[in-house]
Order: sequence, then structure tokens, then C-alpha cells
Amino acid sequence: MQKYNVSKHKNFYVIGISYQKADAETRGKFNLNIDQRKALLDKAKSIGLTSVVTSSTCNRTEIYAFADEAEVLIDLLCEFSIGDQTTFVESGYVLENEAAIIHMFRVGGGLDSQILGDFEIISQIKSAFTLSKKKGMINHFMERLVNSVIQASRRIKNETKISSGATSVSFASVQYILDHTTHVSDKKILLFGTGKIGRNTCENLVKHTSNKNITLINRTKDKAEEIAGKFNLIVKDFSELQSEIRSTDILIVATGAQTPTITKELIYPKKELLILDLSIPKNVAEDVEGMTNVKLLHLDHLSQLTDETLSKRRAFIPDAEAIIEDVKTEFDEWLDTRKFAPTIKALKEKFKIFQDEELDYQSKKNNQFDKEQAELISDRVIHKITRSFASHLRSANGSTEDSIALLKKVFELETESD
Repeated sequence: MQKYNVSKHKNFYVIGISYQKADAETRGKFNLNIDQRKALLDKAKSIGLTSVVTSSTCNRTEIYAFADEAEVLIDLLCEFSIGDQTTFVESGYVLENEAAIIHMFRVGGGLDSQILGDFEIISQIKSAFTLSKKKGMINHFMERLVNSVIQASRRIKNETKISSGATSVSFASVQYILDHTTHVSDKKILLFGTGKIGRNTCENLVKHTSNKNITLINRTKDKAEEIAGKFNLIVKDFSELQSEIRSTDILIVATGAQTPTITKELIYPKKELLILDLSIPKNVAEDVEGMTNVKLLHLDHLSQLTDETLSKRRAFIPDAEAIIEDVKTEFDEWLDTRKFAPTIKALKEKFKIFQDEELDYQSKKNNQFDKEQAELISDRVIHKITRSFASHLRSANGSTEDSIALLKKVFELETESD
């Protein structure tokens, strides 16, 4: 596929690291919090990049951008995370132009999610796009592409059943509790961390367990209180974390800390405890897994749980792919128009010069010459001619670039790039 000449830079790239090639520990090294993403965008702008979107979730961290070389983007990711180039080469990926666009559609459409049909990623892409736009780091191509991906995602969700039933890790964790815990409504449950996954998990706990003994703890207490108020739950101070852990039956960890917050010292060794760690990076220390009274599961294990619902969803993959192809075709048509729009504009301006020269000549030569009528007729002729050229370029497929080059040569056109 030919390069996208819609920016001062040459190619559109996606570089990233995801669950497909990297485990949770490796993904955690490349995870970017909001401050890191803001700093990355500022640095990208300072080195001359003009359109960059970066998204970081528990399952993937990706940068969508125009750049001269993919290495520029990899360097940015490694600079603002704790990952390194060697690890990225081993576990990351680089996609370019057509492959990058298709990948973005599949990610936004829930087809590349760790749990098929999980649409939480599209809200992350929207947030990432909004952040980049505030930073002035979005060009016309990126804006149109992101909006097209959102459109495809919305249609897939509304027109297929690929998202029926459980669609997220937060539900998978609750489903695991229901499947492996007896008398779950009588168990004491502690949720530590009230970010997005924590909030979603909390909602699913209330909805599916009928448990009234759920306690929330967050470093910022008012955030926990806001969520607790919706469901009439208990909130405790962060200082009470250890005492709450020691009396709980099920601990769900969903914090955004960069180092483990749950250590062996916090856990009472004589009480059975189920721990579900939904954090990236891992927030439960590795030595906790060796405790005989503890059953520890991480996000990766929960994400790999397959059931009849997931099997049913796979039947709708062709329908989702057809929707993506439909929306992507519209995007490609727009892109083709963007490619030759400067040429058509320059051609029309050249014809207007010819028109002005001829109308001026005829006015001087013939006193009876109706310049206004002649201008009206010639405007229509110019419009019809340029529309014919545009129609040809739109259907030229692989020869579009050659046709544009010929028009520029024949009419001596000068065009402005975006």
C-alpha cells in the first residue's frame, strides 16, 4: 500500500505491546499512567511529531502516530515507561499504514480483546483521543480514523451479539467467585482500588452476588465514598487496609500502583483467603502465592477463562468483520479524496486563471460582450470538468498517483500539502 501523504510525516504507525505476546509483568513495564502519557505527548510535540494518540490499558499499551520511522515511537514509549528496547523487540509489534489501520479497527471493535467482545477498550481510545486533541496533536487523518473506529465499534455492539453476556475482566472475576465460592452472599469481600476496573467489578459484585458485606478501600477515600454511595457499601480508610485484609474472605485488588501494594506481611496466615489481582502491573507480591492459605489469581488467568458465552460470540466474528470492512471502505474513499483534493483545487484555480484571462480579452475586444453571462457559463464548464477529473481519480485505484502526476505536469500545477 502506498504511503499516506496526509501529513508532514511519511507513514502511519501503530507500535505496541499486548497480551498476545507479553505476560502481565512485561506489559506492566510498558504501562503508562495519565501523567506519563501527557509527558510523552509533550515530548512528541517538541521533536516535531504532529499527530499522536497513546492508549494504555491492562491488556495493551499502544501508540498510534505519524512518524518518519517507527523507532521514534518506540524510543518515546521506552523513555516514559520502565520498558526497554530489547524487551520491546522481543514482545512488541510494529504495524504500518494499511495493517495499522485494520489493527485499530479490530481493537476498537472488540475483536482483538483478551476477552472477545470486550468493548471497554473503545472508551480508552476515546479518552486517549480527547487528551491528544487538547494537546493539539491530532491531524485530519487521525480524527477521521478514530471517529470511523468509534462508528464501527458502535455498530458492532448494536448490530451483532458479539458483546452479549460477560464482556470484561471485571465480570470474569465475579464469575470466578460465583463458580468457586460457596455461600458467596455470606462472604466478606474487600475491594482495594476504585479505578475503572474497580468500579466495574464493584457494580458486578452487587448485581450478581447479592452480597451486602462489601467493603471499599482506596488511597483517596472520597472516590471510594462516591462509589459506595451508589450501592450502600462500606468504606474504610487506607490506614485500615491490613486489619480489613485479615478479616476478609475475598480480596480484589484493582489499584494503579507501579509496585506491589499487597505483601505477605499484610495477610493473616491462618485464614483462607482468595485474592484476585486485576492490576497492571501486578499489585500483589509474588511471595504471597507461596502462602498455603492463599489462593491467588491474576488478571491473565481470569482473562483466559472460556465458557459457552465466548463460544457463542465467536459465531458473530464474520458479522463484525463485515461491519469493519463497510466502515473502513468509507474511510478509504475519504482518504482517496483527501489525496487528490489539493490537485483538484489547484486545477480549478488554474482554470479560473484561464477564465479571467479570456473574459478580460473578450471584454476588450467586443463592447457588446456579456461578461456576466459568459462568467456564469464558464463557471459551470469548469465545475463539470473538475468533477470529471475528480471522478476519474476516485476510481483510478492503483493509478491514482500516476494520474495526479500527469495532471500536475500538463497544467503545471503547484499544490499545498497538509
